[in-house]
Amino acid sequence: MRKILIISLMLLTSFVAGAQNANKDGAWSGKLDVMGTELTLVFHLNDSACTMDSPDQGVTGVPANLERSETGIKISIPTINGRYEGDYREASIVGTFTQHGMSFPLTLTPGASKRSRPQTPVAPFPYQTEDVSFSNGDAQLKGTLALPKNCNRQTPVLLMVTGSGLQNRDEEIFEHKPFAVLADALARQGIATLRYDDRGFGESTGDLISVTTADLKNDALAGINLLRSRFDRVGVLGHSEGGTIGLMLAAEGKVDFVVSLAGNVVSGEKTLLEQNQWALRQAGYSLEVVDQYCKTLESLFDSLKVGKNPMVNGAGLPADLAQNLQLVKAQCSTPYMRYFLNLDLTDLIGKIRCPVLALNGTNDRQVDCEENLSILRRGLMGPKTVLAIEGVNHLFQHCTTGDPSEYKDIEETFAPNVIQLVIEWLKSL
Repeated sequence: MRKILIISLMLLTSFVAGAQNANKDGAWSGKLDVMGTELTLVFHLNDSACTMDSPDQGVTGVPANLERSETGIKISIPTINGRYEGDYREASIVGTFTQHGMSFPLTLTPGASKRSRPQTPVAPFPYQTEDVSFSNGDAQLKGTLALPKNCNRQTPVLLMVTGSGLQNRDEEIFEHKPFAVLADALARQGIATLRYDDRGFGESTGDLISVTTADLKNDALAGINLLRSRFDRVGVLGHSEGGTIGLMLAAEGKVDFVVSLAGNVVSGEKTLLEQNQWALRQAGYSLEVVDQYCKTLESLFDSLKVGKNPMVNGAGLPADLAQNLQLVKAQCSTPYMRYFLNLDLTDLIGKIRCPVLALNGTNDRQVDCEENLSILRRGLMGPKTVLAIEGVNHLFQHCTTGDPSEYKDIEETFAPNVIQLVIEWLKSL
């Protein structure tokens, strides 16, 4: 989940409450609405100092610059090329958030609430944890190794690889911590795990300008090599793009087994087009508009894939969609997105010989369930268990529609029946 638009790659919401005068310091929160998808921002105001949080994405303490006046505030966030300007009202600050040339209304109110996340593990734990680090070139990756009781070289261990976008070692989103939940459950069943902050995020360092999925795969390989020094059976558990990376490593013979959770097998271009089709339909656009937008988007992708710098023609589209195409072009002109658009595992998975557990949810609106699983069923030549999980979304939550807008409101972090399935499969190896 590289999250700031291409409409559906994950920006979402929160609830705010409280009461204090708009000229006082403290936490102020509000929700951005980006074509029907919401993202909570929290600004911590203190005299002339300020930091910003994006709790839905597990991001805290982003440095910002604050200017006050008698009528309002101005906040600049240089690291994300963002800016907020707002005017005081009786119990709120009403203004506009701008990033990369696009503007969104944003009203801030005092305080921020905490969502209920009952599955999040709470200490004390019946297993040990250890802080570790490993490196890939200039990237220094920091993580947590969870070691079950009586752990030794024969204990199975999994490297956990997050989905797309900057994420911490718990793969935190909307205060959900799915990797922490999984690592806890696995450790209690005698299975070790290593989860780590993505490069350039949390405690990890590394280049984010020229990075591609291939670099992220090599980050994961560095973690695999660390685990090889301590364990005899080393596998990968990857979610979304992490599942893709796990399959790539398996095709190279680098791991002993793979758990792919909503891993993407078809091309990145096809996946993004399908995501946009769903998001636009949910936003209420007509079939004609959706078709026109996606055809224009496909043409843009095809040019970017081969390194061209195409003109974007949004003629005939609603103004907001025409503007969005310009932003998509800017975002997809990066090395990461050019690589991702071309990434397609269809012809690669036949090289995989190690055991694979591949799971996708029938309500996944980001990585199509049957499309990807059918390719794995046909293409995997080694031992495989390929299953569609009824009624869960891309995050493996039981849900209603699977739309990303639901993620924030679901208390369940990760379906217990899926956790049990993973445990039983690993124990059967």
